[in-house]
Amino acid sequence: MNYEKDVRIDETALDIEWLEQPTLMRKYTKHLAEMQKVEDTTKIEMELIWAELDIKIRKNPEEFGLTKITETAIKNNILILDEYKEVNEAYIDAIFNKNIAKGVVNSIQQKKDALENLVKLHGQSYFAGPSIPRNLTEKVEEKQKKANLKIRMERKK
Repeated sequence: MNYEKDVRIDETALDIEWLEQPTLMRKYTKHLAEMQKVEDTTKIEMELIWAELDIKIRKNPEEFGLTKITETAIKNNILILDEYKEVNEAYIDAIFNKNIAKGVVNSIQQKKDALENLVKLHGQSYFAGPSIPRNLTEKVEEKQKKANLKIRMERKK
């Protein structure tokens, strides 16, 4: 998947963009569902490891350096065990990947909204004129260059 490419609009091919939009949305909503599944599965795995470690500690507290079994002592021991730390890190990564996928689905929705507005402008002859129509790609690039120049100048101050 190429998030950056898939959220861009080719303003010279609005018809093709519209034809691809439903497939694109399906592709990324499916990806989001897969990322949610990974998160859910990892969370369950993390909870199972927690339970297993909890039982191990309660059965043999001396092995974990405990002389007195308290809930806080058990919790703190579990949190520092490598087995738990690894699955916890995998869970955090799963949440991160799901959030990225959510962002892309939102971007694809915004792309749909932008396409609707571009088609409206096209239907109102916004892009037509007595002179050569302006090149939106060039205009966007010019605007970006000006913004980058302004940022560089502000940094020099």
